[in-house]
Amino acid sequence: MEKHALLILIDHRNEAAVNVQKTLTGWGCIIKTRLGIHDGVLDKCSQHGLIFCELVGDTEKRDELTRKLNLIKGVKAEQVSLKLDE
Repeated sequence: MEKHALLILIDHRNEAAVNVQKTLTGWGCIIKTRLGIHDGVLDKCSQHGLIFCELVGDTEKRDELTRKLNLIKGVKAEQVSLKLDE
């Protein structure tokens, strides 16, 4: 069994979030699970965030999504793949 995760670190959420959202929506067919985390609530909302995505599909599509996210200013995306020995 092999699992693929994409970690997305966002700085200046107010500026980058719209472009990140558009990109993730466009690639939604390869995103199985998505979780967004940021510190603060209400009037104490953080400008930094972390998004975790469980990805499916072929390597080329996963790599292209990662590349497109890394083109957005204030965004760093990296893939992690884990495989259990059977």
